[in-house]
Amino acid sequence: MTVTAPAGFEAAGVAAGLKSTGKPDVAVVVNRGPLKVGAAVFTSNRAQANPIIWSKQAIQDGVVEAIVLNSGGANCFTGPFGFQTSHQTAEKAAELLGVSAGDVLVCSTGLIGTGDEVFRAKVLDGTTRAIAELSADGGHSASHAIMTTDTVAKTAVRQGDGWSIGGMAKGAGMLAPGLATMLVVLTTDAVLTAEEADAHLRAATGTTFDRLDSDGCMSTNDQVSLLVSGASGVVPDPVQFAAALAELCGELAEKLQRDAEGASHDITIRVTNAASVEDAVEVGRSVARNNLFKAAIFGNDANWGRVLAAIGTTKAAFDPYDVDVWMNGVRVCTAGGPDRPRDEVDLTPRATDLLIDLRAGAEAATILTNDLTHDYVHENSAYAS
Repeated sequence: MTVTAPAGFEAAGVAAGLKSTGKPDVAVVVNRGPLKVGAAVFTSNRAQANPIIWSKQAIQDGVVEAIVLNSGGANCFTGPFGFQTSHQTAEKAAELLGVSAGDVLVCSTGLIGTGDEVFRAKVLDGTTRAIAELSADGGHSASHAIMTTDTVAKTAVRQGDGWSIGGMAKGAGMLAPGLATMLVVLTTDAVLTAEEADAHLRAATGTTFDRLDSDGCMSTNDQVSLLVSGASGVVPDPVQFAAALAELCGELAEKLQRDAEGASHDITIRVTNAASVEDAVEVGRSVARNNLFKAAIFGNDANWGRVLAAIGTTKAAFDPYDVDVWMNGVRVCTAGGPDRPRDEVDLTPRATDLLIDLRAGAEAATILTNDLTHDYVHENSAYAS
């Protein structure tokens, strides 16, 4: 049931004609309470879509009654008309639910730079019909309605001590962090304050979605939202809740990684013995965004020299001539020089593990990425056609 697994939530997904395929493209998730707490994190891209601009205003009081999401159009760079569309979407949902429009978040995903009267009419109609179909079993249909180039819906659930967390996510391209990544809706029936929800959400996204760097391209529409109903009546142990939320977000991030556009390898980059977590993240991200390294992995080539060249561009504290590198369990580089022969590394499995030991401290971080393939280039060369 995904986002409707926790008590106090209803959802629905409908086809409003935004997608040429006729598949579901408008989703609504409603918090029935008794608490109406919400928190959200957004893309740090300076180019922000109209739904982001709207939702950043709406979330300021920490109250969220509902969230409306559409695929089939990003509503970004569509001028005042586009912001009015997001505003009217929130107003339509608020009118039908009997709540304030300022307590309704809006999310959109799809092609940038498109949006007209027809688009607006379809979004509003889809919002109306989705609200009419709301149910406690609607999480499944909602998770499908937010898909764009995704090949599968991404959902996850965690059970706590008398409380639960549910989540759904979409994303297969433009996956790079900037406070948050892709569109994600998380729900919980635990009892949390707005301040607690915000702190838990930022901590969880910081070590999961923020470390998924599939293609180095940051979207204009990224939003991760957490809705809190408090319907369980249980105040969770903060440490247990934080761990469960991070675990759920980690599962969703891995599902997004596995569904990345055109990818043939899912690459886990583990950076160890760094001077700081920030250094470990910077080093891992430098490799994740290195097209030469990603192309080598696509070709099943254990070209570890590209790893050292990539991390050498960072400002992290380490000696490049004192670094060890493992690929799928084989140490191919030690102290900045050759170790085991490259042909001992089997890169044919989809799962690829890269371990970088900086020998500069005791901190670590993991970055998730994918290889660079012909299919990725083809899909993104024809995205708008």
